[in-house]
Amino acid sequence: MRRREFLVGAAMLAGTMARSRAADIPVPSPDGLDRITAFFDDEVASGRLPGAVILVQQHGKPVYLKCFGVRDTRTGLAMTPDTIFAIHSMTKPITCLGAMMLIDEGKLALADPVSKYVPLFAGTKVGREVTLPGGTVELDLDPPDRPVNIEDLLRHTSGISYDYIGAEWVEHAYRAANIFAGHFNNRQFADRIAELPLARQPGTLWRYGHSTDVLGSVIEIVSGQTLYDFLKARIFDPLGMNSTKFALATEEELARMARPLPNDVILLAGERDRLDHPEWQSGGGGLLSTITDYQRFAQMLLNGGELEGRRYLSPAAFKAMTTDQIGPGSGVGRDYFYFPGDGFGYGYGLAVRTDPGNAKPPPPGSLGELKWDSGSGTYFGVDPKLDMVYLMMQQTQNERGRITPAFKALVYDCYPPELRRP
Repeated sequence: MRRREFLVGAAMLAGTMARSRAADIPVPSPDGLDRITAFFDDEVASGRLPGAVILVQQHGKPVYLKCFGVRDTRTGLAMTPDTIFAIHSMTKPITCLGAMMLIDEGKLALADPVSKYVPLFAGTKVGREVTLPGGTVELDLDPPDRPVNIEDLLRHTSGISYDYIGAEWVEHAYRAANIFAGHFNNRQFADRIAELPLARQPGTLWRYGHSTDVLGSVIEIVSGQTLYDFLKARIFDPLGMNSTKFALATEEELARMARPLPNDVILLAGERDRLDHPEWQSGGGGLLSTITDYQRFAQMLLNGGELEGRRYLSPAAFKAMTTDQIGPGSGVGRDYFYFPGDGFGYGYGLAVRTDPGNAKPPPPGSLGELKWDSGSGTYFGVDPKLDMVYLMMQQTQNERGRITPAFKALVYDCYPPELRRP
């Protein structure tokens, strides 16, 4: 009886504290939300953007959800909350959550060498440019100082790159390997990556690349399921993310798909590549989703790894995932291609705000905020200080570099000045 009274009392106290915390945080100003509307109205009216869906959610409830423009300029179908978007690199946090679940259960370990699951990684070398006396530049191959491990895949310190990032030799090696030729599954793709030289020694540099794709293959090997089946059973179905998948199966789903403008050639080429490889479930960039699906994933992160009474990660595993793992003392360097940006560290699949950064004034946001975006222009942020998640779904490579920081600034401009900066 005493234990029951304690539990009831604790639950009442937690509820009171949550209500008190919510009461202390101001809601977004109506004028600020109107500025978000005006901004995206102008983007659509000017023809720079076909359409977008924007969501700001506080204390677990939407305070702003608005659709702009059309899904596809060819059909003229209006944007709706259930419009499906290619979310590209916003796939990565979901895949990393899946891996962290396996780590949480003791089925996978951060220190495991990747070669334990993909044996070809035992022979992976590190590339190094050498200038000969006559000025000729050649590529030399060194053994790694240590094996690439699971932690490297989670935090992008494996030395695995993309074909458009890094030194000229890196780009040449990836393109010459023709890693997207023919049909291939996740395991075959991981084998192709293992045969390429690493851009740097493992654990020494944050370098964006196919690490999360290899991680997707590891998840399949450990779980005995395809990546989609694993994510569906462990994340999508429990969270109610019913429209999140790697490939669309019905005409109704295809009609809900958003499409970039005809002049967005990079994004259209990426879409063709995705359609050409329906058998490849890219853990680094292959998912399709809606804003209403992804907000549930984001809310789960805001809640510390729990949503509606179901826990997805233990508190310890969640803390590890959302703590900077490449900061001072980690031995990890940063260069021009450090995409988390000024003031941000990186956990296991997510950027995390660690300090105001060097810019004056600092970019908007809060210490401890989580975020990631994608090459297709989608973006999400999680702000524990404001008990807020905010998401932008759009399909634009051409305009995303301009729109993404503008969107974030507009969201934080909805709050008093003292809450806009870390």
